[in-house]
Amino acid sequence: MAGPLDGLRVLELGQLIAGPFAARMLGEFGAEVIKIEPPGSGDPLRKWRLLHDGTSVWWAAQSRNKRSVTLDLRTPEAHDAVRKLAATADVLIENFRPGTLEGWGLGWDALHALNPRLIMLRVSGYGQTGPYRDRPGFGLVGEAMGGLRHLSGEPGRPPVRVGISIGDSLSALHGVIGVLLALRQRDQNGGDGQCVDVALYESVFNMMESLLPEYSVFNEIRQPAGSSLPGITPSNAYLCADGKYALIAGNGDSIFKRLMTAIGRPDVAANPAYAHNDGRARDAATIDGIIGDWARRYPLEQVLRTLNEARIPAGKVYDIADICADPHYRARDMILDATLDDGTPVKLPGIVPKLSATPGGVRRGAPRLGQDTDRVLESIGIDSGTRADWRARGII
Repeated sequence: MAGPLDGLRVLELGQLIAGPFAARMLGEFGAEVIKIEPPGSGDPLRKWRLLHDGTSVWWAAQSRNKRSVTLDLRTPEAHDAVRKLAATADVLIENFRPGTLEGWGLGWDALHALNPRLIMLRVSGYGQTGPYRDRPGFGLVGEAMGGLRHLSGEPGRPPVRVGISIGDSLSALHGVIGVLLALRQRDQNGGDGQCVDVALYESVFNMMESLLPEYSVFNEIRQPAGSSLPGITPSNAYLCADGKYALIAGNGDSIFKRLMTAIGRPDVAANPAYAHNDGRARDAATIDGIIGDWARRYPLEQVLRTLNEARIPAGKVYDIADICADPHYRARDMILDATLDDGTPVKLPGIVPKLSATPGGVRRGAPRLGQDTDRVLESIGIDSGTRADWRARGII
C-alpha cells in the first residue's frame, strides 16, 4: 500500500537522534530517505549502547527505511555530490551546529537558489539566530534551558534525567510538524520551499504547560514534585502491598467521587470541600494519605482491578518486559518482529500515528554503512571511474 509521503525524497545529513528521528518518521510513511554518513565510521549512533556484531541494535529502529550513502562532507567533491542530491530532493534535514553548512557552501541560501522547492529542516540547540546560536547544544542542554530538568525529580534533590533523550525526540517531532506544514504550503500554493528552524530548548519549552503564565501573573515558580501533579488532586503514585506502585489519576470531579466510593470512603466523596479541584488541591496531603492507606492493603493487581471496575484512570509502571508481555501493545502492532543482517531476531517499535487509509510501515531494514553509495551516486551522474577514485581517496 502506498504511503502518504510516497514520491517524497528526503536527504538526511544529521547524526545521532534529533535529525535522524525526524527522517525516520518521514520514511515510515513512504518518503525515500537518503542518509549521508562519514566513510569508515558512519553515524556515531551505530556505536551507542548495546552492540550486536559491532552495531548498535538501536540502529535497527532509528534507520529503518533509509538508504546509506557515505560521503566525507569535509571535501569539495562531497559538497558537489550533496548539491546534486539536494537538487533532486524535497526535504533536507540537518542537525549540525549553525554555520557549518554555510562554511561548506551548503547553507539555506545556496541550496534554496539551486532548488527553490526544497524544504530544509535545521535542528540545533539554540536555533539559527540569537546570541546563543553558535554554542554547541545537545539534548540535555535543551532540556535544562527549556525548563524540564528543573521540574524533574523529587523536592530538595538534584534534578534527574527523564530516562530517554526526550529533548532530541521532541525536537524531531516538532521538525516533522514543520516539514509537513511547509510541504502543505508549497504544494497547495505552488510556491517555494522554506527553512524550518527547530531549537532543542524551544521544543522542550513548548511542552511546559502553564509555567510561563503562572509566573507572569502570580510570580509562581513551579518546583519539582516527584510523582505528584502539583495543583491537580489526586494524581500520584501509591505504594501497594506487594511493593509495586499504582498510578492513580482521580482528579476529575465525578471521577474523584467514584474513586472515594470504590475505596470505601463515601464520606470523603460527599465532602463539599472536595467537590472541585481547587478545594482538593488545598488538601492534597490528606487525600493522598487516604488513597495511600487503602492501596497499601492490597496487591497491585487487586488495586487496579477495583479501580478499572469503577472507571478510574489507573495503571502500573511498565518496564520493557511488561511492555513486551502486554496484549494491548501486540493488538495495536506496537511491537514488530524483524531480523538483523545476520538473521538474529529483533523486536522494534511499531509505527505511530495510526492512519486508517495510508498507514506507515517498514519497507526495508536499517542499511549497512555505505550500502547504497554506488546506486545513489550513479543516479546523479557520478560514474564508476569517479566513484573508484573517490573511494581510493576516502571521500566515499
